[in-house]
Amino acid sequence: MARSITAHMFSSVNGVSEAPDRFQFDAFGEAEGEMMGRALAGVSDVVMGRKLWQEWSEYWPPMEGADPFAQFINPVRKHVISTTLTGELGWNCVLVEGDPIEYVRQLRDEDGGGILVAGGVETVRSLFLAGLVDALTLTVHPAVTGEGRRLFDAGVPLTRLRLVDGVTTPAGNAVLTYALRD
Repeated sequence: MARSITAHMFSSVNGVSEAPDRFQFDAFGEAEGEMMGRALAGVSDVVMGRKLWQEWSEYWPPMEGADPFAQFINPVRKHVISTTLTGELGWNCVLVEGDPIEYVRQLRDEDGGGILVAGGVETVRSLFLAGLVDALTLTVHPAVTGEGRRLFDAGVPLTRLRLVDGVTTPAGNAVLTYALRD
């Protein structure tokens, strides 16, 4: 039986998903934390791109025990998609070799818990458009930012989605979960 693959991205109202720390700092409250905790429960593997791995592998390991997300991300098995990294990555990481789409397809068929695609923008976009992500959650923060990459930019073909769930949090975020429409 295939494992569930989910992805979660933070976004500004105008669709920017890159560097969410620029716009989410004042709109992430208790409700968002609880939702994240529920989403991470049962996840045994995380897929991420090189840039996100570089940022997180420097930031999260020293935070062990000090933060709920650190308690999740530090021990979980991580799969890093990169065409430039080589060798051992440490931090409980596996370097994805070969075609990332095929790698994630094979990962999905292995035994284990859920798989989370944490980012970055290109990694989530390519796996979602390949039909590998069962549910894509966008937390849309009440902010507009003029610069940054969007999850779905001008190069993405028309893609029909189905709204699976939607909620507005007390902090004013719209948390929207989508799947590809059949």
